[in-house]
Amino acid sequence: MTTPATILLAPMEGLLDFVLRDILTRVGGVDRCVSEFIRVTGAVLPDRVFLRYVPELLTGSRTAAGTPVRPQLLGSDPASLAGNAAALARLGAEGVDLNFGCPANVVNRHGGGAALLDSPELLFDIVRAVRQAVPAHLPVSAKMRLGVRDASLSVECAQALAEAGACELVVHARTKTDGYRPPAFWEQIPAIARAVAVPVVANGEIWTVDDALRCREASGRQALMLGRGIVADPGLAWALRAADGQAVPAGVSWERLLPHLDDFWAVISHHFPGRQRVGRLKQWLNLLRRRHPEAETAFQSLRTLTDPHDVDAWMDRLRAAEPA
Repeated sequence: MTTPATILLAPMEGLLDFVLRDILTRVGGVDRCVSEFIRVTGAVLPDRVFLRYVPELLTGSRTAAGTPVRPQLLGSDPASLAGNAAALARLGAEGVDLNFGCPANVVNRHGGGAALLDSPELLFDIVRAVRQAVPAHLPVSAKMRLGVRDASLSVECAQALAEAGACELVVHARTKTDGYRPPAFWEQIPAIARAVAVPVVANGEIWTVDDALRCREASGRQALMLGRGIVADPGLAWALRAADGQAVPAGVSWERLLPHLDDFWAVISHHFPGRQRVGRLKQWLNLLRRRHPEAETAFQSLRTLTDPHDVDAWMDRLRAAEPA
């Protein structure tokens, strides 16, 4: 029997945090999550900061559904990153991931994220320092883009990461300059994969099963990392597994998704202040309407609401309308 392909849940600052990790892994189909980046600028961060980003550290580095979560660090100083990686290991992290892919200017101006892809030697130093700082059994992985302006250093960067001790590379198939504009250049990934002796995971612009299959064909990679696509379609991982011939649960219809939307509202209501929690619900519904027409109706009915009590009332009506 063919081993099922790995499906990872992407880190996305301001979107795919511990709340959506919880909900999306309850829906299922994902093998492992990576947290949104934890920025390191100097000293070792206090435990409360790690726990704010990755509360799953308190539950064996797993979501409530049992899916492993690997914290991700972002920074440019090898010693600082090594110290913080050691702290994560002490807290029981499933592994440590390193961010060399964030395209945000506010991050890149300080030498973090994708800006480091102009410096393969520094990538090597960072990964080697982190690898040496954590126990040998603990995975150290990395996420990279194709480069800053072009892909001319992509192979050299990947080789630096792998030779320094990264056990897995996720390649977001766009440059920093590309940002999140389509397309993703999946055809650039095979050259990277041929150049390293560690698993390479393809990422970028995977919204549908058809996208995933085209990505696999162009990249030569079976393992995929899903980001905005699985937020818009929480059943995407299961649908992809079904396309691979696996026996999977029934498709994630809008009716099946409604209890998860209810759970999402309950979790953010516990953790976030008023207007912020309303904004988070609208943010998810805005993406869900790409896949579910019913989400368009829900989004429009909530669009002008700002008071959480009004949303509570709307959720009560939604629950009352759910089929038994």
